[in-house]
Amino acid sequence: MIWHREIPVEFNHCDPAGIVFYPRYFEMTNSVIENFFAEVLAYPYARITMDERHGVPTVRIEADFQAPSRLGERLDFALEVARIGGASTTFALTASASGTTRMTARLTLVWVTPEGRAAAWPEEIRTRLEAFREKTA
Repeated sequence: MIWHREIPVEFNHCDPAGIVFYPRYFEMTNSVIENFFAEVLAYPYARITMDERHGVPTVRIEADFQAPSRLGERLDFALEVARIGGASTTFALTASASGTTRMTARLTLVWVTPEGRAAAWPEEIRTRLEAFREKTA
């Protein structure tokens, strides 16, 4: 299954030429994944970090930039669960606007304990990730 989230390109995302400054894409991808956890997995980051004192840091990002995005455009981010490991999950994201792919990325997140050690995903999250991924197959 593919999950979508639209993000408008705002002034704060852009360089002086009105083009998205590439590090801002990483803020957007983080927002997409954070909202995916809240809306699809029903396991928001606030619960993970504040209530349970765990974390889901991004440990790897690969990105390709195909075309510029400009102030005022609306980017459609499409998210897929590419791989579910023991303690990590890889997400594939594509940002597009006006029928053109602007950026693709693969991000790997790891479940970490309050002590900062990688650990297995809680069963509740793993089950929901697997159910979402199965809808894609």
